[in-house]
Amino acid sequence: MMMVTLPFTFEEYHGRQSRLLEQIPTDSLVLIPTNPVSYRSNDTSFPYRANSYMLYLCGWDEPEAVFMAHHVADSWVTTLFVQPRDTKAEIWTGRRVGTEGAASGWPVHEAHSINDLKDIAGTHLDSCKQAYLIQGLNSTLDEIVNSSIDIDSADPTSILDEMRVRKSDKEIRLMLESADIASAAHVAAISKGYAGIGEWQIQSVIEAHFTASKSRWSYPSIVGGGDNATILHYNANESVIAEGELVLVDAGCEVSGYASDITRTWPVSGKFSDQQREIYELVLKAQLAGIEACQAGSVWLSMHRATSAVLAQGLIDLGILDCSVE
Repeated sequence: MMMVTLPFTFEEYHGRQSRLLEQIPTDSLVLIPTNPVSYRSNDTSFPYRANSYMLYLCGWDEPEAVFMAHHVADSWVTTLFVQPRDTKAEIWTGRRVGTEGAASGWPVHEAHSINDLKDIAGTHLDSCKQAYLIQGLNSTLDEIVNSSIDIDSADPTSILDEMRVRKSDKEIRLMLESADIASAAHVAAISKGYAGIGEWQIQSVIEAHFTASKSRWSYPSIVGGGDNATILHYNANESVIAEGELVLVDAGCEVSGYASDITRTWPVSGKFSDQQREIYELVLKAQLAGIEACQAGSVWLSMHRATSAVLAQGLIDLGILDCSVE
């Protein structure tokens, strides 16, 4: 049996489940499917990443899985539907935890084969009035719920999103670890830069650091030199960066489902021109103002307003904008 160490204690997972379920009517069925597998071509899939809600509630990171909760007597019962052990499939794609491993090693009461999902979930739906389901991820679940005439469907993500805003101490430690790795990757990329380097080469330095730190990128890295830096979601990363140009890197990594997201701009040759320095220092000043405005009790827009005010005044002072701040 596979031995897996989850990033959080059973107590923390059970606490999350309890906080969710206390907001759900007891005549409901909760169904949280994980993300489907996406295929690049034929039998080659893209690297798999589980649904964040699945990771949050029970830490399950394998594909083809569903977290379910139904109410019996005076308590909720939680169940994981997972891929069963399959020697032939495991030879091709790796070992599976299976139902026995899921039942004993994950914070749920029961585990069943994903092949039994339709029968078991359908039986529970017969005694429920509504289903809390994230639709669009599992066609079997969508069909079961949408074909049930007397079942109302609700989306649990608004409840879960509000819960996930508040981080535990362990979650914060994972976020800091992710940020530290990404920060070190950016520093490594800066140290390797030179006029004539390819955007793809900077990308390779950053993502190699992610891999060496046992993390993975949290989104495709953006490395834009010169004019490419002005494209918000540039991702070709195939141009050579010339002498005197700036390079913008937007790259972050993920540790146990917790992501970092860092954007930095620097001169590829190691030295700012006077004009580049003026803009860089203005952006840095605005960033610091935004950080200062990020205080408990402040409205969400306070950070945006603080940075916008600094940028607007700075661009006016530099003669780039010909207007008043108002």
